[in-house]
Amino acid sequence: MSIKILHAADFHLDSAFAAMTGEQAKLRRRESRRLLERLSNYVNQNDVQLVLLAGDLFDGAVTYRETVEALVDALGGMRARVFIAPGNHDFYSARSPYATLAWPENVHIFKTRDIERVELPELGCAVYGAAFTDASQERGLLDGFTAPDDGLLRLMVLHGDMNAAEARYNPVTREQIAASNLDYLALGHTHQFGGVLTAGKTAYAYSGCPEGRGFDETGDKGVLCGSAERGKVDIKFVPFAKRRYEVLFADVTDKTPAEALQSVMPETAASDLCRVIFTGATDEHGIDIKSIEERFAPDFFHLELRDETHIREDVWARAQEDSLRGLFLRELRTKYDASDEDGRARVERAARFGLAALDRRDV
Repeated sequence: MSIKILHAADFHLDSAFAAMTGEQAKLRRRESRRLLERLSNYVNQNDVQLVLLAGDLFDGAVTYRETVEALVDALGGMRARVFIAPGNHDFYSARSPYATLAWPENVHIFKTRDIERVELPELGCAVYGAAFTDASQERGLLDGFTAPDDGLLRLMVLHGDMNAAEARYNPVTREQIAASNLDYLALGHTHQFGGVLTAGKTAYAYSGCPEGRGFDETGDKGVLCGSAERGKVDIKFVPFAKRRYEVLFADVTDKTPAEALQSVMPETAASDLCRVIFTGATDEHGIDIKSIEERFAPDFFHLELRDETHIREDVWARAQEDSLRGLFLRELRTKYDASDEDGRARVERAARFGLAALDRRDV
């Protein structure tokens, strides 16, 4: 018997979006709430029967009531069974929204650190899960677990860290997954989809987050959706983000900064959040970041500019002049040649400021 499943995690509802303007942050929070309605519609339109939500649905213990109500309404509107495994940001406690609000009948929330089994005979499957009950979980919840081979499709939803440098967020290993006897393990915590993998006979995946929140979460974000049956899982990534974070590199060598930016500007700039890093060689004047931002910011939903250019060699060539400029450049070039990468960047900034002062220019 094959069933249609959807796996999602790490909504981080009510994130602060601190790097944005106040209005942009409010808009992004509203869009995060509308994500829930979009997800509910997707589940119903695609005849999804089972929804696995692997934690960190909220960004923290303090949430707006309207956000929690939006989640309750969206999940209650799904014509599917829904299972939630709270994570480190939205851990289950007596004061959490999971405990203080009435949740729809189709929603099951795992409440303890002990793995719980819920049988769904109408779908021919059993769903396993557990919850964080604190902001950290040093003991691996999957350690020692093996699902019985009882003829049912065996699924688990769990928040955990397979790349743990330290055991703080439910460390999970491939060996534990291989020994679990599960058909599919739906994981949350890592915000990047890394493919559907296997350990032993068990398929597992991180869905990633459905919406990026910063420039460490670039590109397409979404959910996983597909079919599952005993011994076979066919689940695929579905892009779902309304806006994407992108880091773009604009080489100004032999171009004006405006030309360089336009050459990497995406067609979706009006809806995207972009960080443009200028690279390449410039003359001693460098880049006027402020004027470029004023010109191009209206073309983007959000634009950040960074200058990582370096001075052209012909600027240093003037160090041979018998002048104050030459003396200044010779002194800096000695320091430049003796510095590491970060030190050279500082020397180049000093050169630009110093040359501007000699020429009575603003920088």
